[in-house]
Amino acid sequence: MLVTASASGTLLDRRRVELVAPDLPKIPHHCEAQRLPIQEGVALVERVRLSAEHHAELALDAVAATLPEPITAVALRRCPPLPPTVAERITDYRASNNADWVMYREALALAALARGWAVHWYDPKNVFNAAAEALRIVDIDAHFLQLRRAIGPPWNNDHKLAMAAAIAVR
Repeated sequence: MLVTASASGTLLDRRRVELVAPDLPKIPHHCEAQRLPIQEGVALVERVRLSAEHHAELALDAVAATLPEPITAVALRRCPPLPPTVAERITDYRASNNADWVMYREALALAALARGWAVHWYDPKNVFNAAAEALRIVDIDAHFLQLRRAIGPPWNNDHKLAMAAAIAVR
C-alpha cells in the first residue's frame, strides 16, 4: 500500500502496488522455499528480491510522475531483525514469517534512496500520536474519519497507518 500525503496532511495519492512479477511467488521465504532444497530455495528468494527491487522502482516512478510536487521522503514500517543469510531466514520459523515483508520494505527503501528521498522507519505503536502532533490536532481518529468521508473507499486500517506515517515524517 502506497499512500502519499502533502506537508499539510492532505492525501495526494493512494495505490496498491504489486512488487513481484506475476510468475513469481509472493511469500517465498514462508512458503515455496520451504518445500525446496535449501540452495534452490535461496535462488528462488533471490529472484523474488530482484523482482521486488525492480517493481519498487517502477512503483515509485509512477507515484512521482503523478504528483505536482517532488517527493522528499518515504515512511516504512520498522522491520524486525532477521538472521543474516537467506538460508537462515528460510529455515528459522520466526524469520520465515517476517522475511518476505521485510524484503519488500527493503526494496522500497532502496528505490527511495536511489531517488535521493529520505527513508523514515516508523513504529506502528507510536505513529498515530506522531501524526497528531505533526498536524497539531488532538483527535487523529476524527481527522481520519473526516478524510475517509471526503475520499471514499477504499479506506482501511492499512490506509490509515500509511497515512499517519506519511504525515508523521513531514
